[in-house]
Amino acid sequence: MDFIAKRSYLKGLRCLGALDGTHIKLRVSSIDKARYRNRKGEITTNVLGVCSQDGYFIYVLLGWEGSAADGRVLGDAISRRNGLRVQQGHYYLVDAGYTNCEGFLTPYKGQRYHLSEWRDGRHPRNAREYFNMRHSSARNVIERCFGVLKLRWAILIRPSFYPIRTYNRVIIACCLLHNLIRQEGIDPLEDEVEEMEVHMDGVENPPIVNIDASDEWVAFRDNLANEMFNTFTTNRTAT
Repeated sequence: MDFIAKRSYLKGLRCLGALDGTHIKLRVSSIDKARYRNRKGEITTNVLGVCSQDGYFIYVLLGWEGSAADGRVLGDAISRRNGLRVQQGHYYLVDAGYTNCEGFLTPYKGQRYHLSEWRDGRHPRNAREYFNMRHSSARNVIERCFGVLKLRWAILIRPSFYPIRTYNRVIIACCLLHNLIRQEGIDPLEDEVEEMEVHMDGVENPPIVNIDASDEWVAFRDNLANEMFNTFTTNRTAT
């Protein structure tokens, strides 16, 4: 994530980390199953996780049904009184399921993205592919956080018999314990997750309060992608 963060400092913007939603299985009453059934047909709760660049959970939103779209959950997070705060001039990396808008930077659709697509010596052919490659590498921190969380706490990968409110407390407790373990040093489970492939500075700007697309943010992404790709091609030519 250092590259995207470093380059964006030149434009007065700072990358804070990454966020995504993850589905955790649970059991609900028959009358609630339709609301909690996700696109894969599983009964889950959609949990929004936000992590810092060094892999700490800094915000978690619980309680949404598995049928809820990630964008809807994010909209709820930033609208809550004590919800997620993204100050203007800062942003998080998100996947293509979200809207590319102020405070949330998505990859380009229709271009290669996943890290597995850049193996065997493959190189990006244009600015958008290069941007996606770097974006994927940086955003992987949230995938690793979720991977380690579920690998360590088996209660998060099997349907729970606890009431939903109690289970939400279990999930947040697991996230807090994740942070405590990281404070002690390198987590050995991170290597297993890789094999399986699975404090913000104070500012005076007001927080972002909507997630609507804007031409200004599209231009920011395009300019950032072009700058990154030009640096990449220059370095390749020099070597």
